[in-house]
Amino acid sequence: MRYLLGRPLGAVAAWAAGSGLGALVGAPMGELWPGVLAGGGLWVLLNASADALRGQRLMRWLRGAQDAAAPRDTGFWGELGYRIERALRLRERQLTRERSQHAQFLNAIEASPNGVLLLDAGEAILWCNAAAADHFGLDPERDRLQRVTNLVRAPDFVALLQAPQAPAQPQLLSGLRRAGTLSVLLRPYGAGLKLVLSQDVTERERHEAMRRDFVANVSHEIRTPLTALSGFVETMQTLPLAEAERHRVLSLMSQQTARMRTLVDDLLTLARLEGSPRPAPDRWFALDTLLEQVRARTQALSSGAHELRFTAPEGIEMAGSEGEIDSALTNLLSNAVRYTPAGGHIGLALRWREDGRLEIAVSDSGIGIAREHLPRLAERFYRVDGSRSRETGGTGLGLSIVKHVAQRHGGELLIDSTPGQGSTFSLLLPPVRVRRQAQMLDQRVDAAVRR
Repeated sequence: MRYLLGRPLGAVAAWAAGSGLGALVGAPMGELWPGVLAGGGLWVLLNASADALRGQRLMRWLRGAQDAAAPRDTGFWGELGYRIERALRLRERQLTRERSQHAQFLNAIEASPNGVLLLDAGEAILWCNAAAADHFGLDPERDRLQRVTNLVRAPDFVALLQAPQAPAQPQLLSGLRRAGTLSVLLRPYGAGLKLVLSQDVTERERHEAMRRDFVANVSHEIRTPLTALSGFVETMQTLPLAEAERHRVLSLMSQQTARMRTLVDDLLTLARLEGSPRPAPDRWFALDTLLEQVRARTQALSSGAHELRFTAPEGIEMAGSEGEIDSALTNLLSNAVRYTPAGGHIGLALRWREDGRLEIAVSDSGIGIAREHLPRLAERFYRVDGSRSRETGGTGLGLSIVKHVAQRHGGELLIDSTPGQGSTFSLLLPPVRVRRQAQMLDQRVDAAVRR
């Protein structure tokens, strides 16, 4: 306010100063009043010109980019320039802060594993994060402002966008531009805008399907011997049986009971393998002793019907769980006995690979397996021939146990088979899990020398 009042006061002061100077010049010449008027007017004109020049400098600064400081003049124009510059700098700082917050918000959305897709009232893409681009097969830059239904034409997705009211719960959609299943949630906001949230639930759905299949398979596997046992019990309760027939029924009941017990044992073994920590890498045991035990059990199971060929170098030690390796080898060899006709050969061989891994291969000359079954052979309850597996006492869980044991020891299970020629199941164990006894002795000598 004081600068607004100062302008008329300054004009009056300029007029007074000019009039006084004009009077001093004009009085000796006998022209007092003309001198007063001319001096006052000239002084006011000079003051106005200087004021206009200051205003012109400020206007030039305002028309420019305002990168430099405002003109530092005195008076009204100097104060006005200072205040405008301060307001602009304050606004720039606020914009910078808001841009930073906006960038951080977008970065947070980009970091989210869930997809975020923003659509305008015409269902055109306003923005999407990388996850949404991956889920719907979009390009965040190229597809911006494109109508999303022209790019994603899955009927279920189009129906979801065009529904009169958005569903309250996420919808499971498949058949989009990428394989898999998405959980999609639609939320309207603003003036006709839409927020589409997506989550890839392919693995979750697969695990859920596996769980359902597992429960169904377990129920079926247990129901079958239970039904047989129930029939046998009813037969013994209602029919008079001769002693020989009674013994036969009891023998069949014992077989069904053993089958259920084997199934439960395998299920418990799988649960223990999946729920317990990996075997310690510093607990070493000798394979020689374990292989002798496995060979003896295999001979008893075969009852002399097969030729057994065990080839294993001596002095090999392994780090891990001896019980788990025993279970894996027993499962592989018992399968070989079940599916190899009498007179065939069954072999177990240990050999070192060039990369330092130890291969334990169980081979047979049995019926073999078609190649299309090999990828799924280690799945729970997967059988190439279900009736034959049950006749031979298999539960459908043996190879799944072997695969878990191999993975828990950092290894893998390889399967090679040719129908009519036989199969080879190989456990590959990493170098950190196996060693020769001579190697262990060298390590002890080196440690003693260092001391």
